[in-house]
Amino acid sequence: MRKLILRMQMSLDGYVSGPDGGVRWIFDSMDDRLVSWTVETISQAGLHIMGSRTFNDMVSYWPTSDEPIAAPMNTIPKMVFSRTARPGSASTKALEDATGVRAARGGQAVSGAIPGAESWTDVPVLTGDLATEIAALKQQPGRDILAHGGVGFAHSLLRTGLIDEYHLIVHPVALGAGRSLFTALDKPMRLGLLHAITFGSGAVAHIYRPG
Repeated sequence: MRKLILRMQMSLDGYVSGPDGGVRWIFDSMDDRLVSWTVETISQAGLHIMGSRTFNDMVSYWPTSDEPIAAPMNTIPKMVFSRTARPGSASTKALEDATGVRAARGGQAVSGAIPGAESWTDVPVLTGDLATEIAALKQQPGRDILAHGGVGFAHSLLRTGLIDEYHLIVHPVALGAGRSLFTALDKPMRLGLLHAITFGSGAVAHIYRPG
C-alpha cells in the first residue's frame, strides 16, 4: 500500500499562511540546497493531489515555469479534490506572491513548450467522500501520494486520519497571525520524528509519522 504524504511550509510560530493567505515569506529562505532537496523529494511521488484552489494556482504557474521544481510538478500525474464537478478559476494571494517573487528576481513566465506541461490538462476531479477516495488511492500500486496544501484541503485530510507522513518545512520567520495546519484536530495527535534536515538559510525540514 502506498503512503499519503502531506507537505506543508510553516512559520516558526506554526502558521502555513499569513492572515491574508500570503506566502511571500517562504521564498526568503528557499536557498539552493532546500530547492535541491525539494526537487529530490517531490520527484519520488507517483501522484500529486490537491484541492481546487491550489490546483487553480498551480495550473497558472507551473506549466510556464522553467524553475528546477517545475520538472516534477509538471511531469508527475495530478488529481484534484473538489466539492464541485470542476474547479473554478479564482486565484489566491499565494499565486500573487509566487509570481511577484519570480518577477522581482528577474524571471518571467516561459512562452515555449515546457516538458510535462500537458499533464495539467484534463486532470481528474474527484467529488466523492474524501476518506473513501483517499483510501482507494492508497490501495493502488505505484509510488507514494503527495498532498499539497491549501490549508482547507490539509484540514480535510487531517480529519480522515489517513496521512502516513508529514513533511513540514519550517522557515525562520514568525508571522504573529495567520492560518494554522493543526487547528483541524479535535484532540492531541502525537507525531514521531523520523529525521530533520537543516538548510543554510535556517529553514528546517521535519519528517514526522503519526503515532
